[in-house]
Amino acid sequence: MKKNRTISALSGLAMSFALAMPAVAAQLSTDARSAIPKDIQQLIAVDYRAMQNSSAAMDLKNRILPPELKQMEEALKTSGLNANHDVDELAFASFRVSGVDGTRMVGIAQGEFDVPTIKANWLKKKVKYTKVRTNRVYPMGTSGMSVTFVNPTTMIFGSEEAVKSALDARDGVTSSLLNNNSMMESMQAVDTAAVWSVLDQEGTQFMMHSVLGQASQVTDYDTVKKRFLGSRYMMDFSNGVKFNLNVQTPDAFTAGTMASLLNAAALYKKMSGTDAEKQAIGNTTVKSDADNLEVNFSASDSQFVSLLQSPLFQAVVH
Repeated sequence: MKKNRTISALSGLAMSFALAMPAVAAQLSTDARSAIPKDIQQLIAVDYRAMQNSSAAMDLKNRILPPELKQMEEALKTSGLNANHDVDELAFASFRVSGVDGTRMVGIAQGEFDVPTIKANWLKKKVKYTKVRTNRVYPMGTSGMSVTFVNPTTMIFGSEEAVKSALDARDGVTSSLLNNNSMMESMQAVDTAAVWSVLDQEGTQFMMHSVLGQASQVTDYDTVKKRFLGSRYMMDFSNGVKFNLNVQTPDAFTAGTMASLLNAAALYKKMSGTDAEKQAIGNTTVKSDADNLEVNFSASDSQFVSLLQSPLFQAVVH
């Protein structure tokens, strides 16, 4: 389904940005948060400038970045912006729209944008804009995507429909992420990391299904999957690679059942997986703490590169 492909694409983006990133925060401003519709399925934020400064990260990104986000990134480059120079943080949000099947995806870029010069360049090239109330929305080359600036530090881009939805949220026509209390609270626990993500209930169900693989076919998983409340993860790269996933459930029984399922899946993969997968599983701990399921992974940069080349990782991000 479309919404599942979107979640996989967003996860692939965050993981592909990971290698060699320093531990600096990828935080979203109030302006950026207000331009994200309330009903989000997943939000990922990354430090874009750090990625651009690492040749290894760029090589890795080019190899595994999903087609949906390659298109968005290419459109960003051909729209007249110097992404390498102008963009500091980059976020992608998949969100639902009432009456629309699946999800839409919008990109939010933060930085210092010379908006008058950019618009003058578009005018010189006779690029025609459309208006959403007082907002000018410009086409991003021949990509079929659109871009608009809500101020000199915040840019919205994506499909025309996704950009309009973001502007509706930004202008108060519809509710924004600022009105989503559960997601805002979840963000507070992770948004000081270089890479972080928050997922709602449905996004969490799909993510856990992908992580469990064949183990998700057992009866216990069908029983507990509907009891996921949401999840969040963060990554740190100051000394190797550290990944922390926290899944919220309503009670200790659900968290403990999921911990048992994940440990069973890890044992199966440790017996049948590649050497890189076995190494990764050996560096992973799974436990329940009250009503939370916690997964922690720690590895050196070289071990992480080996994992990214494995079939297990490819199955999760695509």
